[in-house]
Amino acid sequence: MTGPSICPKFHKAIELVGSRWTGAVLQVLMTGPARFSTIRSAVGDISDRMLSERLRELEREAIVSRTVLPDSPVRVEYALTEKGHELHTTLAAVARWAERWVAADAALAVSASRGSSATPSGGSRRPATAKTRGRGAERSSGRRRITAAR
Repeated sequence: MTGPSICPKFHKAIELVGSRWTGAVLQVLMTGPARFSTIRSAVGDISDRMLSERLRELEREAIVSRTVLPDSPVRVEYALTEKGHELHTTLAAVARWAERWVAADAALAVSASRGSSATPSGGSRRPATAKTRGRGAERSSGRRRITAAR
């Protein structure tokens, strides 16, 4: 006798939309096209690198489109595609469920347990990193990362 099986399409959809920060990014874009900095500010405690990864992933899945606007300086705008807009009803249902069943203090506790760096005043702080091996190199998770000199 075999147990219930999970539909691979359902599993992929849940993994995609349920990835950390993806729901927040989608929620911002539900209000209309936005630039990177606008999305980052609205989402809050997300790093530039993580936001870039999430936007690239959503673009690969054709949920988000990226448009380069030939202004001076060049601007990039992100918007939901038709496929992305079809998530509106689903995300609204998740939001209603969260309002009913997820306590505000529980959501903050989950955020804190994941290592959120939100401050009590609501602002955010980024963890300091020690520079090693010359200008611009940083150690992060055992991997060397080159960053722009500040």
